[in-house]
Amino acid sequence: MRKLFILTLFFSIALVQTAIARTVEVDVHGMTCAFCVDSLERKFGKMESVSDVQVSLKKKKLRLETDENNPSIETIKQTILDAGFTPVKINEVSAKQK
Repeated sequence: MRKLFILTLFFSIALVQTAIARTVEVDVHGMTCAFCVDSLERKFGKMESVSDVQVSLKKKKLRLETDENNPSIETIKQTILDAGFTPVKINEVSAKQK
């Protein structure tokens, strides 16, 4: 019985976190190698409000799963600029639902 309660609690928390998450996709100019990918993954991976970072060298895209409002679009842009790249196009997807 206790295991069932813990499982239910765990899935409820996961569902709430999923309901308030957003996805931000950014086209990034200037990425040319695996070190570029690693640099962006490290910078965004350190942010508490970012739950998942995916960087595609082939597509020249950065995809972030974040809290509802953090980090801000300006913070995302500035982080990309600080890493030495140029954010070209930013597409913010509303809260994801499963």
